[in-house]
Amino acid sequence: MTVSDSFSLVSPRPSVEIHLPDGRVIAGPRGSRVGDFLQVVAASLPAPVVAAIVNGDLHELTFPINMDARVQPVLMSDSDGALIYRRSLTFLLEMAFADLFPKAKLTIDHSVSSGGYYCQVSGRQPLTEEEIASLQTHMQRLVEADLPFERQEIPLQEAIEYFRARGYDDKVHLLTHRRKDYLTLYRLGERMDYHHGYMVPSTGYLRWFGLHPTNGGFTLRFPRRRNPTELEPLDQYPKLLAMFRQYGDLLKRLGIDTVGALNDAILAGRSQEIVLVSEALHEQQIASIARQIAERGNVRLVLIAGPSSSGKTTFSRRLAVQLLALGISPFPLELDNYFVNRDATPRDENGNLNFEALEAIDLPLLADHLQRLVAGDEVQLPRYNFKTGLREAGEKIRLKRGQMLILEGIHGLNPGLIPAALSSQSFRIYVSALTQLNLDRHNRVSTTDTRLVRRIVRDARERGYTAQQTISRWESVRHGEKNYIFPYQENADVMFNSALVYELAALKPLVEPLLRQVPHGTPEYIEAKRLLAFLEWFLPMGAELIPDNSIVREFLGGSVLKEFKIWQGRSPWALEK
Repeated sequence: MTVSDSFSLVSPRPSVEIHLPDGRVIAGPRGSRVGDFLQVVAASLPAPVVAAIVNGDLHELTFPINMDARVQPVLMSDSDGALIYRRSLTFLLEMAFADLFPKAKLTIDHSVSSGGYYCQVSGRQPLTEEEIASLQTHMQRLVEADLPFERQEIPLQEAIEYFRARGYDDKVHLLTHRRKDYLTLYRLGERMDYHHGYMVPSTGYLRWFGLHPTNGGFTLRFPRRRNPTELEPLDQYPKLLAMFRQYGDLLKRLGIDTVGALNDAILAGRSQEIVLVSEALHEQQIASIARQIAERGNVRLVLIAGPSSSGKTTFSRRLAVQLLALGISPFPLELDNYFVNRDATPRDENGNLNFEALEAIDLPLLADHLQRLVAGDEVQLPRYNFKTGLREAGEKIRLKRGQMLILEGIHGLNPGLIPAALSSQSFRIYVSALTQLNLDRHNRVSTTDTRLVRRIVRDARERGYTAQQTISRWESVRHGEKNYIFPYQENADVMFNSALVYELAALKPLVEPLLRQVPHGTPEYIEAKRLLAFLEWFLPMGAELIPDNSIVREFLGGSVLKEFKIWQGRSPWALEK
């Protein structure tokens, strides 16, 4: 028998198989939805299924399986699954709100660390507690009815006319700049909208949510990934909310509160104006913080904290310049030099060295040095050798009378970082890129996405990392932020928003080529594809207009502050010998 005798043409089997990562195989009728296949194993999975990765690509549960395939369930506890659930829940809220309050406008605003989105209502008085309760009840009824989210592609111009007829000017502005000639819309009942990304198949998937009155608006609550079917207690965050509102007021003054409005401004030749005003407002805020420090009179320690890629380094150096202008000489103290020796470094739940834990810092040594420096004593600082994992002897310093320390690090707002005796002499600053520039009032721009784009560009330029490498580390970075930064953000004396309204337009030309190099079939490819689709909404803006002390320059490159150090020679601010 020849080899050819082993092969023959046959008719397609009526059934196909999907192969799961754990080795299980499910057979079912050809053309069935992937969600129907996964129902067979849904009860054995640790969280509800909301999507699937089929042969390396993310798909909705309605995706048909027409041939044998490798399938990985996407759960609510996964990053992509959480996004899909929250996006679908936002769509449900939008549709329910339109049913009850057809003449009012709903805006999905910023995220809440305990799990939720802050929402605002315009065009009428704020919703009463009774109205919010009625809205939640209506959403629950829609969930119980298990109504389908019908997906359809329509010509772009038809979509624009649909939104124009309903008074959605923000969506019309955004879609006017869309390059593709079609738009994917989702329908629930008689209403349609687009949402940036995939959705669950029907309202019945959205069982876990709540609405809570919050500061004139309300919070749409949803589960966190670690407890995907439970709502966590809602945190109070007055300082963070105030900063969001301040930035929202700034965007309104600029006339740019959505990406469509930003694109309009770029095409109208307003790029230079946008950059100059945005940077001037940053400088005003940094100068104001410096004055608050100076006016307090007894500050000896400035603590700066914030999540990754918030621009903390540039902020701290610009703050130092403003303090110098007020006759105050700060001394930067590097927290990394106080790491314990590597053999004493704590490990995380996976057994890996955990440099982000508070216990990775030699707290007794740090406390001793801070107290002695503030008292005017001479101290020999440590220098941590990252190659050997050991601390070595560093320079000897003594602060001048009235001179203060600047300490930048992940734990700056954690009360356990410094001795309690120094608390009254400390000034704490929280720095983060809290953008409120949304695609439109129903499609928000994640502050996390802004920071990830910043980091991909900087890692490629300074460290030679690929976008794939940066994305692969991002989950671990976010885990550390949730544990060690966000719980303490309200401890800040003041918050600084490092977001700039134009930055994604400026970062777009640099980050897109990096994202396109992420190989298909890798876990990072799905995230890179999502970011590329998101960035399609922005028109590019040249970086030549951005000043060399801008926070964006920390990521784009060309920052005049990269090598900036306070001169400790013969000056009014010199260290005592």
